[in-house]
Amino acid sequence: MRELVIKNLHVSIEAEETTEILRGVNLSVKQGEVHALMGPNGSGKSTLAYSLMGHPSYGVTEGEATFGGVDLLELEPNERAQLGLFLAFQYPVSIPGVSMANFLRLSINARRKAEDPDDKGISIPDFRKLLKSKMDALGIDHSFAGRYLNEGFSGGEKKKAEVLQMAVMEPHIAIMDETDSGLDIDALRTVAEGVNSLRGPDMGVLVITHYQRILNYIKPDFVHIMFDGRIVESGGPQLAIELEEHGYEWIRNKYQPQEA
Repeated sequence: MRELVIKNLHVSIEAEETTEILRGVNLSVKQGEVHALMGPNGSGKSTLAYSLMGHPSYGVTEGEATFGGVDLLELEPNERAQLGLFLAFQYPVSIPGVSMANFLRLSINARRKAEDPDDKGISIPDFRKLLKSKMDALGIDHSFAGRYLNEGFSGGEKKKAEVLQMAVMEPHIAIMDETDSGLDIDALRTVAEGVNSLRGPDMGVLVITHYQRILNYIKPDFVHIMFDGRIVESGGPQLAIELEEHGYEWIRNKYQPQEA
């Protein structure tokens, strides 16, 4: 069982070395667990996600992050993905000219090649069978596979595409960066049902969100609250309900440095 372990992680914006965003984050996520990371705007939630995947704009200045005992900070973004780490973006980008099917097949083959340099890749018939089975399980029309990646997609379709990528790639740990952002209630329910169909003993999930509403559909095992670059509260699902009731003001009052 693989585990994502983050210890005392400090991260700054590369272009502004004095701007520290993460100020000592500690968090562990195991395969099979669902964690929710909540917090107000600017608390560092997305920065944590991007830093774990190796975004070049964010520099780790202190601390460590390991995955299955491997030092993530020494790996390139593609190597982190090949290790079994997945990031669903808040704002997925469009890639004109690259179909969803081609993108997914190349992604599968890159991961297989990383695990076994002699691997010849998944055959086209086997890939088609795999993709169709995943799309059927998620209730996604087969025509989706021929569309260019996120090109002309609605907000809900982009998030469905992220879940389809997750289903095909079968990561060990999936990080969902505000996947509920911009979704109406029907799209939110559809995306959550897709994630729930994938969760299990082989995949851990870190759901990053502002609101408790997605947690009505994706039930977390653990809830963490981030404020001012740190995780300041951790608990069970009840913590998200308390946050919904009281808002973030009680967190600010408890942890905001008081002026002298």
